[in-house]
Amino acid sequence: SGRAGDGDYSPRPLYMDVQATTPLDPRVLDSMLPYLTACYGNPHSRTHAYGWESEAAMEKARQQVADLIGADSREIIFTSGATESNNMAIKGVARFYKSRKKHIITTQTEHKCVLDSCRSLETEGFHVTYLPVKKNGLIDLKELESAFQPDTSLVSVMTVNNEIGVKQPINDIGEICRAHKVFFHTDAAQAIGKIPMDVNNMKIDLMSISGHKIYGPKGVGALYVRRRPRVRLEPLQSGGGQERGLRSGTVPTPLAVGLGAACEVAQQEMEYDHKRISQLAERLVTKIMSEVPDVVMNGDREHRYPGCINLSFAYVEGESLLMALKDVALSSGSACTSASLEPSYVLRAIGTDEDLAHSSIRFGIGRFTTEEEVDYTVQKCIQHVKRLREMSPLWEMVQDGIDLKSIKWTQH
Repeated sequence: SGRAGDGDYSPRPLYMDVQATTPLDPRVLDSMLPYLTACYGNPHSRTHAYGWESEAAMEKARQQVADLIGADSREIIFTSGATESNNMAIKGVARFYKSRKKHIITTQTEHKCVLDSCRSLETEGFHVTYLPVKKNGLIDLKELESAFQPDTSLVSVMTVNNEIGVKQPINDIGEICRAHKVFFHTDAAQAIGKIPMDVNNMKIDLMSISGHKIYGPKGVGALYVRRRPRVRLEPLQSGGGQERGLRSGTVPTPLAVGLGAACEVAQQEMEYDHKRISQLAERLVTKIMSEVPDVVMNGDREHRYPGCINLSFAYVEGESLLMALKDVALSSGSACTSASLEPSYVLRAIGTDEDLAHSSIRFGIGRFTTEEEVDYTVQKCIQHVKRLREMSPLWEMVQDGIDLKSIKWTQH
């Protein structure tokens, strides 16, 4: 593991939090460097070579993003990341069609920025249905079917969940939405480049993409907006009319180039990465579960992306375990909400008991994770779970055969 800044010689923890962000792939950095130095033109400057070379690089990147998801390059809008893409898609569609349509459908386990976009639309007079999910984290397609109303304009369901890694039945949802003539948006930030995605086969009308979840730079993302049948959006940002008028502002060429390169690398490596990550994930889960009893894997075992593993260690406080595992960078949920002491709303939605929700840890395995790192994490994890349990009176009671559910705790 690398070293921290000047004068600080403590080794940095090894990184197992790829859902929060990924390191930049060296191939991506190589593609970006010329546009950070010599080729600094504004891609929208039409009167000189500096502008033309930047524009050509930007359009190549647009094509690379489109190729990864089976889209036309004209359907790709560069944004600052998936949060902006989600805001644009949800608020944009809702507001454009608001004269006739006032209803939106999403799920309770979406990313915060989708839920907050929906909440803000509720204050504008829209109605939102927040579909519950089953115990395994997947939505019930029958419940989706019955949620449609004559004035539903949009359904927004994420492809892969950022906390528990479950993969929603996107093909089926796309079919249902198309049959109801309702636009389908998916937040694919955790799925793109990791599992095959095709916007036409899956009947996706809008898709949010993030650069820094696929070994690209931070601060850049994209929104796919279908041209046929055409999806119309009301733009959030006004200005010079760049990006088909949907997202004004100068496109940051080096970042766009980085996103394009990250998409191309992901397309080449996807099969290899998936196989390798699956093996490492299997190794991590099997080793931990064979050594430690009372470990629960959150989310469906089959329908999932293997690199995101969320485990609950009964009778251990998740935060204490994270503190103990200080030489491994892990988290107990999403980075966006990691400062709050509330148990994760995703775990609450799948019906996890409050105490188990508080004892959950998310392990992220990515392109650059090694077998040694997995084994080290497993070994430390087993060691600290056993140690923390030995200090826990609850664990002692369970070993003595006491059913904790039967205890009447007095309120102090």
